Amino acid sequence: MSQTITLYVDGACRGNGKDIAVGGWGAYISCGSEEYKIYGGELQTTNNRMELSAAIEGVRYCPQDAKLIIWTDSNYVKQGITEWIHGWKKKNWKDVKNPDLWKELDAVCQGRDIEWNWIKGHAGHEGNEMADHLANLGADLALEKGEKARQVPPSPFDLTSRGNNDKKKPQSDWLLDDPFGFDLMEAEPVDEEVILETAEEVQMSTSVSDTEQTTTLSNPIDSDESKKTHPDIVITPATKKLHGPRQLILDTETTGFYYQDGDRIIEVGAIEMINRKLTGSSIHIYINPKKSVGESENVHGISDDFLKDKPLYEDIANTLFDYLKGAEIIAHNASFDMNFLDMEFTRAGFPALSEVCAVTDTLAMAKSKHPGQKNSLDALVRRYEIPQRDRTFHGALLDAEILADVYLAMTGGQVSFDIDALSHTEEENASSGPAKVEIDLPVIHASEEELEKHEKWVKQFEEKHGMPCLFAK
Repeated sequence: MSQTITLYVDGACRGNGKDIAVGGWGAYISCGSEEYKIYGGELQTTNNRMELSAAIEGVRYCPQDAKLIIWTDSNYVKQGITEWIHGWKKKNWKDVKNPDLWKELDAVCQGRDIEWNWIKGHAGHEGNEMADHLANLGADLALEKGEKARQVPPSPFDLTSRGNNDKKKPQSDWLLDDPFGFDLMEAEPVDEEVILETAEEVQMSTSVSDTEQTTTLSNPIDSDESKKTHPDIVITPATKKLHGPRQLILDTETTGFYYQDGDRIIEVGAIEMINRKLTGSSIHIYINPKKSVGESENVHGISDDFLKDKPLYEDIANTLFDYLKGAEIIAHNASFDMNFLDMEFTRAGFPALSEVCAVTDTLAMAKSKHPGQKNSLDALVRRYEIPQRDRTFHGALLDAEILADVYLAMTGGQVSFDIDALSHTEEENASSGPAKVEIDLPVIHASEEELEKHEKWVKQFEEKHGMPCLFAK
C-alpha cells in the first residue's frame, strides 16, 4: 500500500510587482513521524509565481506512487490546478499568466494521486505557519546570493517510480513577457478568480435586506457632499424620480488584467437605471493606483502623469461603496470588474461588493443569445445598430453608457410586459396592435432535368407501393 504524505506549501514576496521584488517558496512535508523542509527563492518575481513554485517543488520532492494531501493558502493555486487549468489547455494557454509554471505544475502532477485543499493563511495553523517561515527563508537566501537559490536536501523517499516528469527543464522568463490581450472580452472569464490573500485577512460581516434592493432611489448620495471629499469624485444627481429595483450599468479601467499580481483600478464609471429608464444619476471617479499603468495606456489613454494627483482608492471607497451597494450591477464580462472591485474594497476594509450587490453579466447573456459569434461590446453595438460614439480610447463612463444601450436592446423583447417602462411612443405602438409584415419570397423553379428525375421517382414509388404518390402532379 502506498504511503500518504501531507504537504503544506506557501509563497512569499517582498515588493510584489516592483523591480526590487524578492520572493521565496517553502514546502513543509510530513510523512508519519518524519518531516522534511525545503525552500528556495529568486529575485524579480511575484507572489503568485512563488506560490506555484512551492507546489511544484513540494510535489517533485515526493515519490510518484505516494498519495499526496496538499494544503495551500492560495486559492489561485488550488482553483487553478483543479478547475481553471482544463479551460486553459483547451485555449492553448491563451491569456494565462505564468504559463511556464502552470505547465510545469501540471506535468509533475500527472499520474499522481493528489488531494488539493485550501487553508486560511496566517491563521495560526502549525503546518501553514511553517511553510510561510520556509518561504521567507527562501527569500532571504535569494537576497543573500543575489540570484535564484534553493535549499533542497536529497529526498529520503524511494524515487524509483518518479518518472521523467520530475526532470526540471530550464524555463524562459515569462515574468516580463505578459503582453496585454486586448481581445479579453472574447475570452471566457477566468472567471471565478479569487480575492488577494491580503483581502482574505479582512473579516467583516454585512447584511442587506430585500427591501434595500428595491427601494425608491434617485441619487443615494448628495453630489455636493461627495465633491467635498475630492474634486475627482463626480456624482450627478438624478433628474427623474422613479420607483423600483435599482440597476447600475458599470465599467472599470485598470492597469492590467491580473488583480492577483497587483494590477489596480484607475477609473470607475456607473449610470443608474430604474424600470428600464435612465434616471440621469451617475458616478465617475479617477483613482491613483500607486503603480505605473504600463501598456494599458494604449487601451484607455490614461497616463501616469494624469493620475498622479488623483485620490487613492481608500480615499474614495466609502463614497463609491455607498453609491453601489444594494443595486444590481450590470457589466460586460462582469467577473473581471467584480473581482477588481471586491479586491479593492476588501483592501480598504469594506465587505466584498459582490456580497451586497446582485450581478448581471451581459457578456454571458450575449453568448447565450448569439452562440459562436463575436460578443465584444463593439460587436454588439454593430449587431444591435447602437448609435456610434468616438471610442478611440476606452473610458469607464463612456463604456457604461454604451452598455446601457446594448443591455436595453438585448432585453428589449420584455419591454411590453412592463407598462410603466413604456415610453409615450412605445405605448402608441403597443396600442395599435401587431403590425402587418409583408415579405416577398423568391420563387425558384425546378429545371427540366430535376422534373424528369421527379417523375421517374414518383412512378417507381407507385409501382412499389401500389398506391398514388402524394407528390404526384
